[in-house]
Amino acid sequence: MGKNTVDRILFGAAYYDEYMPKSLDRIDTDMQLMKKAGINVIRIAESTWSTCEPQPGEFDFTHVDRALDAADRAGIAVIVGTPTYAVPTWLVKMHPDVLAVTPNGPGKYGARQIMDIVNPAYRFYGERVIRRLISHVANHPSVIGYQVDNETKYYDSCSPDMQTLFVKYLREKFDDDLTELNNHFGLDYWSNRINSWEDFPDVTGSINQSLRGEFDRFRRTQVAEFLAWQADIVREYALDDQFVTQNFDFEWRGYSYGVQPAVNHFEAQAAVDIAGIDIYHPTEDDLTGKEIAFGGDMTRSIKDGANYIVLETEAQGQHGWLPFPGQLRLQAYSHLAGGADGVMYWHWHSIHNAFETYWKGLLSHDLEPNPTYEEAGVFGREVAAPEIGGRLRHLKKRNRVAIMVNNESLSALEWFRIDSGFPTGTGPNYNDVVRRVYDALFELNVECDFIPVDAPARKLAQYGMIVTPALYCVPESTLAALRGFVEAGGHLVSTLRSFVTDDEVTVWHDRAPHMLTDVFGLTYNQFTRPKNVGLSFAEGLADSAASAGEDISGAQSDVLIELLKPADGTEVLASYDHYAWKDYAAVTRHGFGSGSAEWIGTLLDPTVMKAVLREAVDHAGIESVGRRLAGQVTVRQGVNERGETVTYLLNYSPESVSISSPVAGEVVVGGRSIVTEGTAVDDLTVGPAAGTKIEVGNAMTIGPWNLVVIAG
Repeated sequence: MGKNTVDRILFGAAYYDEYMPKSLDRIDTDMQLMKKAGINVIRIAESTWSTCEPQPGEFDFTHVDRALDAADRAGIAVIVGTPTYAVPTWLVKMHPDVLAVTPNGPGKYGARQIMDIVNPAYRFYGERVIRRLISHVANHPSVIGYQVDNETKYYDSCSPDMQTLFVKYLREKFDDDLTELNNHFGLDYWSNRINSWEDFPDVTGSINQSLRGEFDRFRRTQVAEFLAWQADIVREYALDDQFVTQNFDFEWRGYSYGVQPAVNHFEAQAAVDIAGIDIYHPTEDDLTGKEIAFGGDMTRSIKDGANYIVLETEAQGQHGWLPFPGQLRLQAYSHLAGGADGVMYWHWHSIHNAFETYWKGLLSHDLEPNPTYEEAGVFGREVAAPEIGGRLRHLKKRNRVAIMVNNESLSALEWFRIDSGFPTGTGPNYNDVVRRVYDALFELNVECDFIPVDAPARKLAQYGMIVTPALYCVPESTLAALRGFVEAGGHLVSTLRSFVTDDEVTVWHDRAPHMLTDVFGLTYNQFTRPKNVGLSFAEGLADSAASAGEDISGAQSDVLIELLKPADGTEVLASYDHYAWKDYAAVTRHGFGSGSAEWIGTLLDPTVMKAVLREAVDHAGIESVGRRLAGQVTVRQGVNERGETVTYLLNYSPESVSISSPVAGEVVVGGRSIVTEGTAVDDLTVGPAAGTKIEVGNAMTIGPWNLVVIAG
């Protein structure tokens, strides 16, 4: 069994000796530059199958060995990736069917991640290169762990292999009973009924989301199985003090955004010892810290609070992401504030050819030090010090708020878009609602975890408040668990389009919300798109917003309004300000058992969502030391392995912020000014110095794009 933790904070970068200009041999120079910057780990090999195996059965690990030996000479650890996410030309020439067929047609060679992960030929040759590589490197003293594949997904494969396995899966699930399958999925509609297994159609043209959603769920299970298959092979050779990881990622909108559509992270994490993640985000004037926090909270949550490694984040990144002075250091500590035990950049040097030529690494194309490299060194040298890194490692969270998510709802709401009910691809989708909720909590300095729909009752009981943003598809077991959560004293907040269908996307045929009308004290059976539909708020909610300096008068409903009919005794927090819909509620709360349940029947704009959730958090009795600093600095907390509470005060702003300390303790990381060249100077005007003793209420200034970390 591999290790499930690391011995120090890992700081590093991906390194590709294979990609260097062939006229250069500077590997030892690179390692020395890394050592100077405090880099203690590199990640290699995950995208170099064609170099490792130039022809079938001919292996050449020259570049792997060069990297391992150079790292060993420099005292730098290595994570070795299995090179399976980019297939070599000879494999495609021999077995064209390794390329995935997608709804856009047959695959063509060139890009990465174009293969059918269940294809037998791909699996055969993939296993061979994994075995040869891992057996070759496992006993090297620099190797501390392995990354299986890279940002693995099902790549929208609808290849014959994938669809054949899907039919086999359905036959097992429904005990070979086609009548049961037809009834479950409602396939009588538009003559979609399947009366013989031999007649099973190509699912890519299906208009039935129950069948489409089941196919998506099946393909996600294949991702989990694929990663477990690779991890099992690696573990045949791995030593007991080495770990297996994978770099999960998120829905991509030019940066990491929301729940990953093609992977169930809660399922796939079982394959690895330590979860890894890739988090990319806007910087410069657009740096908010939200994507860093979202990615970290999700990754920590999938392994029930365990620490994780950021295996990829940007250094210089793409155009428009060159960090302002101070931002790279702030970003790195922001990852640690979420519970990361490692931060690694993609990548060390900027590539001189091909697709990612301008996704720049720590070094630019001249391969010389620059301000980004220098600032990375400021962070690297700081966390290498035991008095800093030793107190920030293995941060554990004790959050009282959780957001419940699932991939099935994401998939269903791509087909039944919130604003139209049809697959138009327009308007907000599932992740927009998830992020609207998450971002509001982030801005309130209310930290949260993520939980899956199959979380057991004992897990739900750890929280005082659970939010279900657009949780469209859920099994009845989830509804029963949420009912019990409220009855036992919890506060449940659910938004529009929650609890509409079962987990096979069949709409419930009783009063909405199914099984929970008495819990929420309401029902509804109509909804529509709003046009000029304002919101009017109850006095308590309006006062709560006003006390925070927020003006929510004139707020408008957006995307969809559910026409909520509250029962007697249900509190109406907001109603629709419109002559046709004035008799319906928009936001309600109802006591049930020892707890309460709140329903948000429309998509609120960010300011109003924050106001509603602020009042909900207050109602739930959720305490947070950072609440009174919301809007000034971001506050994130955890407990280190010494039992100290570690508080991060993060200023995502180009302006200095003056605050009173919310905690007492010792400054572990003080404010330092990063000058234009990327080096740091101690400067008490941007934060107290490390080692300073702080009491609650002490005044401090935190400089632009700066931070202070206090342990107490």
